[in-house]
Amino acid sequence: MSYPQEQLSAQQLKEQLLSTGDFLHLTRSHEFFMPAFDFEVSNKNGVSKAKVSVLDTGIIIFEPIEQLLNKDIVLSCAVHGNETAPIEICAELIQQLILGKLHLEHRVLFIFGNPASINISKRFVVENLNRLFSGGHSQDQGQGSGLHNKERHRALLLEKTVESFFAQGSGERFHYDLHTAIRGSKNDKFAVYPFRHGKPWVKEQLQFMLACGVNTILFSNSPTTTFSYFSSNEFGAHAFTVELGKVKPFGENDMDNFADAKASLFALVSGAELALPEYHAEHFSFFEIDQVIDRHHEHFVLHFSDDVENFTDFPIGSVIATDGANKIKTQKAGEAIIFPNANVAIGQRALLTVVPVQIKPQ
Repeated sequence: MSYPQEQLSAQQLKEQLLSTGDFLHLTRSHEFFMPAFDFEVSNKNGVSKAKVSVLDTGIIIFEPIEQLLNKDIVLSCAVHGNETAPIEICAELIQQLILGKLHLEHRVLFIFGNPASINISKRFVVENLNRLFSGGHSQDQGQGSGLHNKERHRALLLEKTVESFFAQGSGERFHYDLHTAIRGSKNDKFAVYPFRHGKPWVKEQLQFMLACGVNTILFSNSPTTTFSYFSSNEFGAHAFTVELGKVKPFGENDMDNFADAKASLFALVSGAELALPEYHAEHFSFFEIDQVIDRHHEHFVLHFSDDVENFTDFPIGSVIATDGANKIKTQKAGEAIIFPNANVAIGQRALLTVVPVQIKPQ
């Protein structure tokens, strides 16, 4: 059943948002379009502390009034609509900022990426939104060319929104794209560090991930069409795709499991002191991508069961997938699978393998 859709004016939306702070509800009830509007929020003493700008459905910006602006932060979630824990975290952050319960220190852009897929509790409606950035919305992704569906239009809108947000700021740039994984993982929480084209990995960012309860880092070694790579590559933002456990329906998440991530994000936005642990390589599990396995044939089979977890490794020479007549095997010691999905469209990624690495961040 679809979430009930409403047709409220900008003034009605503003009044409702100021009353409840529930931007997620308004996003879900206006899944394809919301008129733009802005307002100011105050602290308990009635002093204006932030300008709030709603740009479209699922897109809202908070900017401090008369504050030194030294960070421009993008927090995105619901790029896949069934990944509910990050949606709940961001919804609470937004609500506390609107209701004046949380101090705002930096400019923050919040994005609920794919409202239509939230409402149907699906990963996407027509096409995987996280394969449509860096121009992917206008390329043939195995779905036909052109901006022919709403997810491609949404990807273009989100690109332009992030570009404008960073262009209007003057601070250090950050983008944390929050997800949960389809299947369980031997490493419950992990983050993908986008390919940096020769620039060093940043130690402080790894420390921040650890503060969020994320001690497994996967280093990408090539350009991709993910949202976090877009911000990293186009605008020099510190960026990660952060996987916070496994997909679950709304109301079934054990939010205690996300306490560290939630506390760190709240501290980041509010300017509170971040409890960054000292950097020690032994506190992390580092991997890099080895094989990128795309589906090229109608007959594509994964040779392990649906309950095999991410980061499960296989002996060298193990057949892990068959694509048409091609048998795909592990090639290196410790090679493990991640993000397997045999049901992707032809031409899209069905599986990655990763291998352990040692790194020296700066």
